[in-house]
Amino acid sequence: MKNDKLIITINREYGSGGRDIAYKLGALLDIKVYDKNKLEEIEQEYDIANELPDDIYALQKKILLNIAANESCIIVGRTGFEIFKNHPNVVRILLIADYDARVKHVSEKHGITKIAARKRIKEIDRAREEYTKRYAGVSRYDARNYDFVLNVTNIPTYHVAAFLAQNIRMKFFK
Repeated sequence: MKNDKLIITINREYGSGGRDIAYKLGALLDIKVYDKNKLEEIEQEYDIANELPDDIYALQKKILLNIAANESCIIVGRTGFEIFKNHPNVVRILLIADYDARVKHVSEKHGITKIAARKRIKEIDRAREEYTKRYAGVSRYDARNYDFVLNVTNIPTYHVAAFLAQNIRMKFFK
């Protein structure tokens, strides 16, 4: 690899199991995962609570670029697919799942009714798309933004992670 840092970005539909897949993939490749929770911990060091949204996004982008400059990593969400689109060693992934499977997953995971799960899915997917369009200027659903777009419905998370790990190894660790 020209640059020895590997950047994997994972975008996902809410309820697809994307975060779990990211962590399994990270374990298989021995690469640290940065999701919303980990990034919020880092952001707290910068005391951004009173910043304007555009300033917060610029800081988040700076944090992600700094992480990627220092280590291989998996970035979950945060428009990583757009931020790193020109990185020499990037793999950009979108994970989707059938709507009914997502409803079932969210309902079971959070112990809520299917009606409440549908509402949550709609709200979170809409918020993620708006965020992506505002800051990245593209739709998160445009398949041209990714190296892999996988429908993970009814596929165990470990198998999805293993498939991705195998393909990433073939491309970058020949």
